[in-house]
This record gives sequence, C-alpha cells and structure tokens, in this order.
Amino acid sequence: MTGPSRADAAQQVRVRPDIAALAPYTPTASLEVFAAQLGRPVSELIKLDANENPYGPSAAARAALASLDTTHIYPDPESRALRALLSEYVGVDAAHILVGAGADELIVLILQLFIVPGDAIISAPPTFAMYAFDTPLAHGRVIEVPRREDFSLDVPAIEAAARESGAKLLFLCSPNNPDGSVIPPETVERLLALPLVVVLDEAYIEFSGAESFAPRVPHTPNLIVLRTFSKWAGLAGLRVGYGVFPAEIITHLWKIKQPYNVNVAADAAARASLADLPALRANVERLIAARERLERELATIPYLRPYPSRANFVLCRVVGRDAAELRRRLAQEYGILVRYYNTSLLRDCVRISAGTPEQIDTLLNALREIGETYD
Repeated sequence: MTGPSRADAAQQVRVRPDIAALAPYTPTASLEVFAAQLGRPVSELIKLDANENPYGPSAAARAALASLDTTHIYPDPESRALRALLSEYVGVDAAHILVGAGADELIVLILQLFIVPGDAIISAPPTFAMYAFDTPLAHGRVIEVPRREDFSLDVPAIEAAARESGAKLLFLCSPNNPDGSVIPPETVERLLALPLVVVLDEAYIEFSGAESFAPRVPHTPNLIVLRTFSKWAGLAGLRVGYGVFPAEIITHLWKIKQPYNVNVAADAAARASLADLPALRANVERLIAARERLERELATIPYLRPYPSRANFVLCRVVGRDAAELRRRLAQEYGILVRYYNTSLLRDCVRISAGTPEQIDTLLNALREIGETYD
C-alpha cells in the first residue's frame, strides 16, 4: 500500500508559511555533543561559550536535588513557596512575581499577551537574540534600533521608532548580552515615558553592582523585570527564571501560563539556592574577579580588544586575525569553547565566559600560544 503523494501530503500538512520560511535559532551544544565532535572526553573540555556558572549549584541545592522524592507528583502550579522566597530576595510582594521555565518562557508569554498580528516590538541589537526570534512566532514585527559603537542605546532613535511604529513592547537587556554594558538608570527612566511597556531583562544583574529596577515594578504600570537562576545560581540546566510584573499585567499572564511549567527539581533547587545565599554570593564574587582578570589580561594580547563588561563574560574583537579560525583552534587544539560572532554589528568577535582560575590560566596560555603562531 502506497502512501499519499507529495501533493496530497502538502494539502494535509499545512505548516504556517512564516514558520516554514523561518531560520532556526542555533543554541550552543551540550558538553557531550562537543566531546563527540572534538574527539575529547568531557573532562578535558573547558566550556566558556554560554555564560554558565562553572561552580554549579550551591551545596544546599545539590542536597535538595539528591533528596527529591516527589518527581511522581505534579508541581505546585503557582510556585507559592518559591515565590514567597523570591519576594524576600527581590523586595516585592509575591503577588507581582511569576515563575517560568527560564526567563525564555516568560518572554514568549509576554509576546502572547500583547502582540496581535502586525504589532511591533523594539529591540536594540546587538542583544539577546530571543527577543527578535520569538516575536515572529507571535505574528509580530521586530523593529531594530542598533546600539552605538560603544554599545550604549541610541535613545533618540528608540523614541522616534516608538512614535512612528506604535510598538507595544521595548526589550532591553542590562547588563547587555553579548557585551556586558549596563543601561544607566536615567536612560531607563526616560524610556519609561514612552507609550509602551519596557521589558528589562536583568539576567546578569547579580554580577553588575547595579541596582535592580525590580522594586520599581509595583508602582510602574509599564515596567516588567525579568530575572533568572541560570547565571548567578548555577541552575542553567534546570530552566528556572522569574519575572516581576505590575498588577495590571500579571493578572492576565496567570490566565495563559501553562499550569505545571516549573518542574519539581527546578523548584526545589531554586528554593534551596535562596536559602544558601552566602555561598552563592561568594561564587558571584569569584566570577566578578575572574571577569576583571579576563579584561586585564586579554588587553595584553595584541590581537584582542576586550570591551568593558559588568556581567560574567567579556566580549573581544579579534583584530587582524580570523575570529572563526581562533574559535576553531581553541576548540580543536585546546578543548576550549568560546562564542563566535560575525554579524553586521559584531564583526570578528568572540565572547568568553568567566571561568575558574584554572580555566582562565589554560585559556590565556592557549591564546598566547596561538598568538605566537601569528607572529
């Protein structure tokens, strides 16, 4: 028995044309995939390409995961215990907090809540790619207002774009990924005067020394702040983040959120992390020291130009050399993974996550050895 013809199948399987034409997002691969590609054991790899925390979860979070015995039970759909702890950590009432399977899920929910076909959002690239990636899936348009050469926001251009487009949302990342710059508070204040909702992504705020805007949210009806446990708490693999929302917005988000979106392992580890803050803050301080060391020492390597950062990574421009080739050699010859960028706004750049002192030693030695082959 033969199956349907290709023409018949096309009539049966009618994928949205915009998704059929969509270029897929390319995330970083896992250590196991890299190990297979490079022919090296996982233990020999140094992963500095995704801004993960090399120290991993706190001892309390590891213990909570090891003792977890409720994986056969659905989680609390409202994450009540976690939201109560987050209320103390962030300094806002739990009624303003929604927990998600990573901040990525919350970005999607925000777009679903606000965007109808043809609506626009504003993004300021180079920045976190998911804002622009997720918007077309919600039938929205992306208006890009590029940052200046120093990665600061072009505020007049954003204001003009907001007036001309009627955009509903402005996505900002501070510290910004991939360069690590912090948006000055007065700039955020100015942009909050626009007739749209400002979504401020503070995924890296714990490394910045900057004040969070989260306490402002209950009194600012057009401000959303997104946060995560991935970076500072070392829980990237468990996918748990949260948002702080005005009452006028969170009421509607509860209607569209999946009921069991935060799994019991993520919930337990996040709660244990918030009960083990001194240990995690010590790790944050280690990573800040690592970032500062990277900035200093990368600046001594002739073919690299590091940018100032207040996150847990450093962006470098590769000068007079091929950045793609540098990434390839680091991976194949040394087992070191870094992120490579080559777009119109980020030509010949690599981003290097802050690692342990031993990882940074190995990285710097590798970069210097590679530099000797250029001379």
